[in-house]
Amino acid sequence: RGVHGDVEFEGVDVLDALQGLGKPVLAQVHAAVRGGGVGLMLACDLIVASETASFGTPEIRVGLFPMMIMTLIFRNVPRKHALEMMLTGDTLQPRRARDIGLINRVVPADMLIAETRALAEQVASYSPAVLKLGKDAVYQTQDMSQRDALAHLRSQLTINTMLDDAAEGVMAFMGKRAPEWKGR
Repeated sequence: RGVHGDVEFEGVDVLDALQGLGKPVLAQVHAAVRGGGVGLMLACDLIVASETASFGTPEIRVGLFPMMIMTLIFRNVPRKHALEMMLTGDTLQPRRARDIGLINRVVPADMLIAETRALAEQVASYSPAVLKLGKDAVYQTQDMSQRDALAHLRSQLTINTMLDDAAEGVMAFMGKRAPEWKGR
């Protein structure tokens, strides 16, 4: 629970929970996403948007700044683009949002559900143990120095190679068959 002055921001717990879930979280966006909705969207790992979506942080227009979502914006969007979003409050169309790294994919509106489902099924077809280990490593190392991140990632690689699913994946590859994940 985040506190700013006398105001509590329960959304902080939600944003942290999405990134700490241990499973990939996908967002499917079909309409306007503004302010805190942008933060919620960015707390997801992958974002598929339709051509009918739009994005923005219009808080500046009413004398506010998107404080609680700023850290997520800066972790996803290069600084100059992030500042432009927050300082102007302008609306971004989907292709521009994709080009600056705010979202992953833009698809026609009638393909949104199918494309999101296909992406989810692709990701879900991989080892859940490896997905969790990898996702956790991404978020654990995002603010570390390169040296510290590499040291941490070396330890995670050791753990990864000792997983049953890693052995299964290699054996399946060598045997030219689909792996049968055990989740460990």
